[in-house]
Amino acid sequence: MRVHTLVVTSAVIPIPKAWRQISRLRVGVSVDGLPEHHDVRRRPATYERILQNIQGRRVDISWVITQPMMRHPGYLDEYLAFWTARPEIDRVALSIYTPQVGEHSEELLSSEARAELVRQLPGLKKRFPALVLNEEMLRGFRAPPKSPAHCTFAKMSVNYSADFKTRVEPCVFGGAPDCTRCGCAATAIIGGVAETQLLGPVNVSHVMNASIAVGSVVGRLRDASSAITRWEKAPQETGQANR
Repeated sequence: MRVHTLVVTSAVIPIPKAWRQISRLRVGVSVDGLPEHHDVRRRPATYERILQNIQGRRVDISWVITQPMMRHPGYLDEYLAFWTARPEIDRVALSIYTPQVGEHSEELLSSEARAELVRQLPGLKKRFPALVLNEEMLRGFRAPPKSPAHCTFAKMSVNYSADFKTRVEPCVFGGAPDCTRCGCAATAIIGGVAETQLLGPVNVSHVMNASIAVGSVVGRLRDASSAITRWEKAPQETGQANR
């Protein structure tokens, strides 16, 4: 199987150079903004330590955009200018902070800030081609799913905790994610693609949903205990923040 793998790390320790020889493996390093935000949140995985630990490697940068970043004019450009100039960096992948239902945190983007970010993204892509962005992502960010039941990525993926046994539901964020404010890049891309028209009134989502339905039936027939029940109950409100 030609399986592609993404390993995301804080780069608090050196990334093994041997990983460069592994076919179809990409390494993403989480960098939560410029040093004044990142170093407080991620210490001891500070900017200084990251730069030391990625020397001689090839990595992507994983970037979650939060409300404080949107308050400072030029912040997004400064961040991208720094990281895209580094010789170790292939791409910069962004997402938007995703809150839990009922959450009111400092990191949560206001509706106005989210709209402004989406407006700025095409210009950022032109200035910094290494930014991972396409029309499908923009479409997905503009119109996130209403719930996990409406999220194609949630329906197509299965997530486990670090013990590789405990299921994380209803999606990678766990808990009760506020899907109407979802900023997951995968959700945005797949959601945008799903709206692409194929023939007449038929779009990609119709094909995806048919495939998912068939797979669910086959899965239940194979093992009733593995039946997915993640969308049968409404999520409970929680203030817990997840990304």
